[in-house]
Amino acid sequence: MAADRAVGAAEQVNVRDRVRNQVRQAWVGDAVLAVVVGAIVAVAAGLGDGGAGLLDYALIGTGSLALAAHRAAPRAALALTTACLLGEVLYAGASSVAAIPVVAAVHTAARAAHRGLAAVAAGVFLVGFAVAGEASDDVVQRTLLLAGWFLCALVTGLADKNWQAYLRQTEQRALEAERTREEAALRRAGEERLRIARELHDSLTHSISIVKLQAGVAVHLARKRGEDIPPALLAIQEASGEAMRELRSTLTVLRTDEPTGSPALLVERARAAGLAVELAVRGRERTLAGELERAAYRIVQEGLTNAARHAGGLATVTVGLDYGERVLGVRVEDDGVADAGRPPVEGTGLTGMRERVASLGGTLRAGPRVEGGFLVRAELPLGDGVLASGVTAGRQEGTSAEARVAAGRPGEEM
Repeated sequence: MAADRAVGAAEQVNVRDRVRNQVRQAWVGDAVLAVVVGAIVAVAAGLGDGGAGLLDYALIGTGSLALAAHRAAPRAALALTTACLLGEVLYAGASSVAAIPVVAAVHTAARAAHRGLAAVAAGVFLVGFAVAGEASDDVVQRTLLLAGWFLCALVTGLADKNWQAYLRQTEQRALEAERTREEAALRRAGEERLRIARELHDSLTHSISIVKLQAGVAVHLARKRGEDIPPALLAIQEASGEAMRELRSTLTVLRTDEPTGSPALLVERARAAGLAVELAVRGRERTLAGELERAAYRIVQEGLTNAARHAGGLATVTVGLDYGERVLGVRVEDDGVADAGRPPVEGTGLTGMRERVASLGGTLRAGPRVEGGFLVRAELPLGDGVLASGVTAGRQEGTSAEARVAAGRPGEEM
């Protein structure tokens, strides 16, 4: 367990490093682009008629460098860039080069789903550009040309937004197909286990039961007559009883529908798929009853699936298991894009989780967090003797079977 946690922690650090590197590279690229755009506009302004003063460079530099923040604050970047470059146009005269940062800001705002605000900013700048120029055919032509560039910026921004949405949907469909294939494989494996269990039951159980019954009757009659019991007969009785117990255990394993894995394994799979997941375990970790193990597994599985589909690529997911004395707490939360003001419509996954938790007498809360992101939290009561109930029942069943054979009665068919 300690080794698995160490490996999981190392993989989690690697995922975080990759995300940080991607964010850092994006910021560096945006900053370089903003500097290049600002340098082009500043050089053009300096080479123009009358040159450029300190105020010109301040307006151009501020408006261009604001583009570096278009990912974190696209509306603020659009407003600041438009205001600064519009001020430069009104102060120094109509210059088509001064519109380059505004065109870039309009494109990034449209890509961030702010097309209405982008269109308003483009219209305001065009009006200011037309007012700043002299009333001539040249100014009209340049204004119409800029209007075409702004229209292209809006269209390309919307196209980029739709393309990114298409890529996200493709990734989600791929994840859903992978989960569907995994569930189909588990279902086929379960069906094969049931077939094997039926074959073993039909071919071996009846024969071994008869052998054990015959040996038990022979031992009982020998003791009743006061005769010495042959060692071979005792060995047959003991071996047949042991075979029955082992076969019963094998059939129980084959017939069970317990998930093949654990919440820790689900976390490892999610990390391997590129999701930043943290696993936090509190309390004394121990083996629980089968129903509780299955419920915890399914809750974590559904929570991670929802996070992979809806939280966003840069979200961090936290899986928590709290082993209390009376309650098992299961928590899956992320800092994704879910909004508390727009609660999601529950699908079959959340409905199935709620029904499973309710059947165990627990409580489930699933919904957006106030600070952003999504939270799934379940509390499952452990009950009295829940950890040892399966072992006790197995011992009592074995004891009653031995008593039936010693009394000369066959056991119940498995």
